[in-house]
Order: sequence, then structure tokens, then C-alpha cells
Amino acid sequence: MFGNLWFVCLCLSFYGTEARIWAWMLNMPHSPPKEGAKALQQSAPVAKQVTAACDHDRACGRGFSCDRHFGLCVPLRGEGHYCRRDAQCVRGLSCMFGKCHRSIPDGQEGARCKVDRDCGASMCCARHHGEQVCKRRLMLDESCYVPDGGLAFSINQICPCDEGLLCRESSGKLHREREFIYQPERASWTCQVPSL
Repeated sequence: MFGNLWFVCLCLSFYGTEARIWAWMLNMPHSPPKEGAKALQQSAPVAKQVTAACDHDRACGRGFSCDRHFGLCVPLRGEGHYCRRDAQCVRGLSCMFGKCHRSIPDGQEGARCKVDRDCGASMCCARHHGEQVCKRRLMLDESCYVPDGGLAFSINQICPCDEGLLCRESSGKLHREREFIYQPERASWTCQVPSL
């Protein structure tokens, strides 16, 4: 009897610890919206209880959005609070990289985009932490090395060199102990004026 009770207590303690570890690792709140909403009410003063079930935002009413994962109405979130999509943030904020941030006007550096023409002059549309945003093109002597693929390429990208510049390996000879192994170094590729 005592052995079974000890085992159940051990399992329950690991469950709570595991949830907090995963929450810390994923940088997300470890409590469902029913409990977590109390902390979020600071950004939107509302008196409505967070118990209404929902499947879309219109079912929740003013000042609330539908957390589709849990199927519950939760208060709109303020700057710096966790989010999954824009509709969960208060007006004027966008959900970027998992948190509510001030919206950046279209075409400016850091604004969302789909293609290069969505961005201003000397900018391109590239991924930053997996989300496509406007970034500035690289200037003279800036590092322009881009890996062939992989996770780093998929999550974070850089723009090509600015107009009139080309990404080239620096003229300095690389010194290696074993010449037959090719390992390009990031610092050796920079934006340069093309030689005539």
C-alpha cells in the first residue's frame, strides 16, 4: 500500500516538474489559459470569467480572443505577453516570434512581408526566427556567407549584397593544415565591388 502511494506521488511530482521544464525549454507559459489568464488581465481590464468555450474569436466578444488550442476565451494580451497569432494581442500590437510587439509600418525594417517588393528600398524579404520580415541588404565588406541549407538557413536568412555589390571570397589566402578539406569560413565571404 505504502509502495503504491509513494509511486503515485513520485509520478505526480515528475509530471509537474516535466511540465515546467518543457515550458522553460520552449519559453512558453506552463499553465492553461484558465489559470494563466489572471496574469494577462493586467493588460486588458475586464471582469468576464475565462470559462467560455469557443472555436473562433467572434464567440468571445470584445476584449477577448479564442485560444483555439484550449478552446477557451481569453483576454487580449498586452506588449511582451505570449501569443500564437495577431488576434490574441490588443489593438496596435502584432504577434511576432511568440510575443505581442508594437506593429511596424509596412515596408520598414522588421515589418512582415511575403516578397521583396513588400519592403522599402535597399531591403529584401527574408526569414528571421522563421518569420518573413523586411531586412536591409548587405553593404560593402559585410559578411555575406550563406550555408547551402540546414536549420540555420531555414530559420534565419540574410539579404543579398546591395545593388552594385557581389558576394565574393576575400582575396586573402586561407591557411589550412590539410589543403584537401574544404571548409568555407563565414568571415571570408564579403560584399565586394566587382572587379573589371
